[in-house]
Amino acid sequence: MAAWQISGEYMETCNCTFLCPCITSNLAATPTEGDCKAAVAMRIDKGEKDGVKLDGVSFIVMMHSPGVMGAGNITVGLIIDEKASDPQVEAITAIATGAAGGPMAALAPLVGKVAGVERRPIRFEMDGLNRSVRAGDLVDQACEGVPSVSAPGQALGVDNVAHPVNSRLSLARATRSIFNVFGMKWNDSTGTRNAHFTPFAWAG
Repeated sequence: MAAWQISGEYMETCNCTFLCPCITSNLAATPTEGDCKAAVAMRIDKGEKDGVKLDGVSFIVMMHSPGVMGAGNITVGLIIDEKASDPQVEAITAIATGAAGGPMAALAPLVGKVAGVERRPIRFEMDGLNRSVRAGDLVDQACEGVPSVSAPGQALGVDNVAHPVNSRLSLARATRSIFNVFGMKWNDSTGTRNAHFTPFAWAG
């Protein structure tokens, strides 16, 4: 039996223009702005680690890559819902940094710096193909899925991607993407930037 498992919903926005070249190049392309700033938001609907229940807790992995993501030297910071207990914070930190194994452990060799952990109220909302996440004064992001013609009510998707959250991602445009945390600053509401969302299920 797995030492831990979590499942729920994910969304992210980044500063790349749509469609993010990291996804289509297996992390080998230069981000459209030269560097990459991303907020990877996770809402745990059901989860547990070493007897600690994680249901209903959200967290955001903030990432900054100074160039090609596959080249490493990525700075990572973590925002955890302020309602989480200390044992929940400890469990989520281990999962989100890859210390507990699982999908994020594959990214660990690319991480050059861990910027720390912040705690804020996190609100993760869904409405059809729309997603939004706010973490106090640190992150405010929203996206709209690119609708599929062949599958009404669903977004276009991309499969077999090198992404820690899921191998299938829904394509979306960021309608709002605002970060100001861990030295990462970004503010865009043009609707031209990249976003993704999908359900997720992790274990380690």
